Order: sequence, then structure tokens, then C-alpha cells
Amino acid sequence: MTSSTDRAGRPAVLGDVARLAQVSVMTVSRVLNEHHGVKASTRARVLAAVTELGYRPNSAARALVTGRSRVLGVVGFDTRLYGPATTLFSIEQAARDAGYTVRVTTLESTGQNSGEEVMRNLMSESLAGVILAAPHDWAAEALRHLTKGTPVVVVDVDIEQESAPVVGIAQYAGARQATEHLLSLGHQTVWHVAGPVDWPSAQAREAAWRTTLTEAGRKAPPPLRGDWTARSGYEQGRRLIRRGNVTAVFAANDQMALGVLLALREAGLDVPGDVSLVGFDDIPEAAYFWPPLTTVRQDFDEAGRLALDLLVEQIEGTAERDGLTVVEPELVVRSSTGLAARH
Repeated sequence: MTSSTDRAGRPAVLGDVARLAQVSVMTVSRVLNEHHGVKASTRARVLAAVTELGYRPNSAARALVTGRSRVLGVVGFDTRLYGPATTLFSIEQAARDAGYTVRVTTLESTGQNSGEEVMRNLMSESLAGVILAAPHDWAAEALRHLTKGTPVVVVDVDIEQESAPVVGIAQYAGARQATEHLLSLGHQTVWHVAGPVDWPSAQAREAAWRTTLTEAGRKAPPPLRGDWTARSGYEQGRRLIRRGNVTAVFAANDQMALGVLLALREAGLDVPGDVSLVGFDDIPEAAYFWPPLTTVRQDFDEAGRLALDLLVEQIEGTAERDGLTVVEPELVVRSSTGLAARH
């Protein structure tokens, strides 16, 4: 099969496929939208033309033909951070694989735009559904401003929403694993460099750390507050050193753990000989810290894929899951933790 049309390098359109396959544009549309009533031989000819021309359906045109949009709205939050950025990338990849395109709105902070304003802007477009990959409190507000009947999924901590399915990584369980690991090594208590107080994930990690210590009969020292950055971890690490009695530290993310690690090294303290250190996230660089960092791995890729799957199920009317879908974290033990020194 060869084309008699010189397209001068422009992308193929529906008419090009129809001419090459020697069928009508309507027949091509029927094949691409999987309508019944097209002969197998005709379908095969159309699909061969699609492949030869490298034709890719235009989502807007498809929406006009089918009455169904193939565009998804995604609200992301502070994509400078590893977790939100990885989740968003995973959603975009899964959407492409499922034949959808993504319209992304990114927030740098929950105070930048109200849920009403962001959702009003999103809903002004023709969207098949929406994923809210943003902190719980903000997402709860935003859900109130969705057009009724719009398919929606929330990516959050493991907190169930009444008004939408949620994909959540078990933050509490992960922080408990981190704290229990340090206690199992003989440390009398564990200090915590916590994340921002307005982040639900930071709240869950801090609550798990505190509860685990209390249940073990240990007094929880006052947490030190960071902002997820290595700089804040370094600053809080220097404060910990001045206390002089610290043997174990759980940092609420790997970047802050990196800052703590530098502060300890500058003070001449050995990790893990003098102080054991655990992070959270398992960023790609964590295995290449010195020493390699013990941390809690969050599967952001899986969370993004699950969120997309749940949304597509709603759009296509095949949804069987609702409520909360939990992605379990995993403790990854490397060289930054060791037995408590005997004094």
C-alpha cells in the first residue's frame, strides 16, 4: 500500500488515512472509535494506513466525533519536590499509555490559589476527569467546586474521602517502621526532624514517630521542624549536635537527612558509629550518600498509575473500586544505621 499524496512533511490527518485506505472519512472514524459493523478486511486496511502514515488522532477532534473528551485535568503540588514530581510524571505516562492527554495545573503552595479558583479554571475546559495530587486539606476544599458528576481521584496520604476515591501511601506505617528499626538497634530514644506542619504527610510521620516511642515506653523528645530542604535539615542537625546526647535521628525526608548528615560530619561525628540516621522517600540519590542512607521507600510510580487506572475506570463506567487504595511503603536498610554505642 502506498500513498499518492505528498503531505510536505505535515502530520497525517483523518483524510490522509481515508485516501490511503480507499475508504470514507466516516469509515476511518468508525474503525478508530471501535464501532461495530465494519468488515474485518476494511478494518485491517484502515489500521495498516494508520501505521504507515504514523497517524495520531487529535484529542479535540475525537471529542467532537465521540462526544467524549480524552483530556484529563491534574492538579499537582510543589513539583520541585521529588515525591510530587515523580507522582505527576507517572500519571502523565500512564495517561499517554491509556490514550489520554493531560492538562496540568501546578501549585507552589496551598495559599497561592483557592480551590475554587483552580477548579473553576480547570472546569472551563472539556475534561474527561480530574486527579488531585495535592495535600488533603486543599483537595477537600477543591472537591466542593468540581462540576457534579465529574470523575475524580485524589492522591494523598492514606485518609479516606467521602466524595472521591483516594490513592494514599501509608505514611504512618512507614514512619513506624523507621522508628521501630532505630529502637531495635538499642537506641534509647529517636529524635525527629519533622516536615512542615501544614503537610498531612509530615503530620502522619510525626504522629507515628511519637506513638511508637510512647508505646515502647520512651519519652519523645521535642521535634525539630524543617521545610523538606537539605538546608533546613542541616540547620536542625546543628541544633541536635549542641544537645550532645543524640544517638538516633529520623528525618521526615531524604533531603533533610542529607543536611543532617553534613552537620554530623562537620562536627566530627561518625554515622552510624556515633549517630544512626534514617530518611524517608528513597530518592534515587539515597543509595549514593556516604554512608548510603537507610530510608523508607515510597512507590510514587505505583501511586500515580493506580490513580490513573481508577480515574479511567470511572470515565469508562467500569469502576469496581472506591474508597481508599493504599500503597504500602518499604523500609530499606543501608549503612547509615547501626547498633547503639555502649557507654
